[in-house]
Amino acid sequence: MEKKKYYITTPIYYPSANFHIGHCYTTVIADAIARFKKLEGYDVFFLTGSDEHGLKIQKKAEEAGVTPKEYVDKIIDDAKDLWKSLDINYDKFIRTTDDYHKETVQKIFKKLYDQGDIYKGEYKGLYCTPCESFWTESQLVDGKCPDCGRDVNMVSEEAYFFRLSKYQDRLVEYIESHPEFIEPVSRKNEMINNFIKPGLEDLCVSRTTFNWGIPVTFDSKHIVYVWIDALSNYISALGYLGRDDSLFKKYWPADLHIVGKEIVRFHTIIWPCILMALDLPLPKQIFGHGWLVINGGKISKSLGNYRDPREYIKEYGVDAIRYYLLREVPFGSDGTFSEDLLITRYNTDLANTVGNLVNRTLSMLNKYFEGVVVNSNVETEFDKDLISLVEGTKAKVQSYMDKLEIPEALDSIFDIFRRCNKYIDETAPWALAKEDNKDRLKNVLYNLLESIRVGAILLEPFLINTSKEILRQLNTKKTGYDTIDKFGTLEEGIKINDFKPIFMRIEKKNEQE
Repeated sequence: MEKKKYYITTPIYYPSANFHIGHCYTTVIADAIARFKKLEGYDVFFLTGSDEHGLKIQKKAEEAGVTPKEYVDKIIDDAKDLWKSLDINYDKFIRTTDDYHKETVQKIFKKLYDQGDIYKGEYKGLYCTPCESFWTESQLVDGKCPDCGRDVNMVSEEAYFFRLSKYQDRLVEYIESHPEFIEPVSRKNEMINNFIKPGLEDLCVSRTTFNWGIPVTFDSKHIVYVWIDALSNYISALGYLGRDDSLFKKYWPADLHIVGKEIVRFHTIIWPCILMALDLPLPKQIFGHGWLVINGGKISKSLGNYRDPREYIKEYGVDAIRYYLLREVPFGSDGTFSEDLLITRYNTDLANTVGNLVNRTLSMLNKYFEGVVVNSNVETEFDKDLISLVEGTKAKVQSYMDKLEIPEALDSIFDIFRRCNKYIDETAPWALAKEDNKDRLKNVLYNLLESIRVGAILLEPFLINTSKEILRQLNTKKTGYDTIDKFGTLEEGIKINDFKPIFMRIEKKNEQE
């Protein structure tokens, strides 16, 4: 039976010389979703990449005394290293400087021009260079860019335009008939009320005032502007209009575009209209998440709160960083990154709830049964309650992940570990050993080990190394997603491997001082 397909993307990132923890949020979320879909048995394609053209890059390269390509090459190497350090397992990393992407963009531009959806005119408007965005007077905030707060400049030049207005009614009809298309609902309402209903204007899609971009094949003065260049990556990466379009035929339309809230309008208005003009199906869902800020404020070197994410990873471990990003921030809302909160989460959830549970359970098995997994059928009401919770967790996690409620999914998994800790208090294995009640003790420890195994398998998409290490310590071969439907699959007679605490408690810096 052929696997179900799942295509998930992040936006392609502007090459930043200083990646901060906020840059990591979207990609970690997408990676966890992609891994979970693979765990469920889907044939997954996970795309990320970099958006490398534009005036901003050209200016920064000139300041650095290098070509734009040399400038971005160095940053992209650094970005890939960062994703590797976060255990990001993408299937493809696209660069808008890739030759196949440039060819596809040129074909798309020509196709839209030939059918009359792109036409030549003159553009005069307010432009924010850092955001590479045009704005109307009414969209400015105190006369400045509504996204970044910087000054805008009046730009006048010959340009090609995409007939965005032509697709307004069709876009509204699509959004209203597909309530799941834009999530969360607050983003959908914002797009309809603030951008679509006031009226869509035709969109400038070429520039002549700089040359770092993809040339228009039939008019060499012009380069293709970001909207068609960057947004087309989602289909160019799959080979659309290329020599081999098998991936496009296999995976398009995308199941999920995950984007930051500041670029939702590009993905839910401009991108769907381009796809309509190309007579292609639209993505099934676009989810606009919130921002991650440091202690409630913007992350920047000038404010003194910037640290390279790899410094956090080195200090606390990759799984701790992934756990914080996935668990602490409600997906869709703004969230705060704070080292104090990170340490609290680490100590409470990772060191105490998981690490201590695994270590004390394996220690008891070692002490009482020489590390060999054994079982008996001496059960009580405590066992039934634990088993019921463990057997029901898989369906709960699947339900939460289907709704992209990632913190809730993680919390459901941790319910297993919390219940195990309570079960230890209820059953008091040390007292059973003292009473020489070996049959009951076997049963209690088996139930704990089996519950830990199920929790570890469910953790794999989120905390990769933690999951692997728990399963290694258990020495079980029952590590597949299909082995956790029914309680009691852990093999009897196996001997656990050498073990040590997976997480050690961290003292907060102010406590150390």
